[in-house]
Amino acid sequence: MDIQSCVEVCNEWDIVSARQLGRNMAKELGFGNVDQARITTAISELARNIYLYAGNGKICLEPVEQMGRKGLRIIAVDNGPGIRDIRKVMQDGYTTSGGLGAGLPGVKRLMDEFSIDSTLDSGTEILATKWLR
Repeated sequence: MDIQSCVEVCNEWDIVSARQLGRNMAKELGFGNVDQARITTAISELARNIYLYAGNGKICLEPVEQMGRKGLRIIAVDNGPGIRDIRKVMQDGYTTSGGLGAGLPGVKRLMDEFSIDSTLDSGTEILATKWLR
């Protein structure tokens, strides 16, 4: 499946747009309400991180199929400052924004697969996939 839809994230309304796109795609793929909520929550967190820490970037969503399974992949990409210490930001409770610190560890828990690649002064790419049960 090569269908990819993207939302540029430059302001708070773009976070809402990315969430709506994710919910719609998840619903079309056959995800139940609980998994739709997990996917939209993950998208919201990733888009908010782009907005807060990188200034702008994009959230791309693509249906995926692997070994007979279908799913939805979220790709969050920015050209921001990068993440200095990935291990630190992946610890529960870590926050630089004064929030609850659920952040990226929360996204990892909500999704079935999660990977992060970040380079200082170049940006960050996060891939997160949810598989249809």
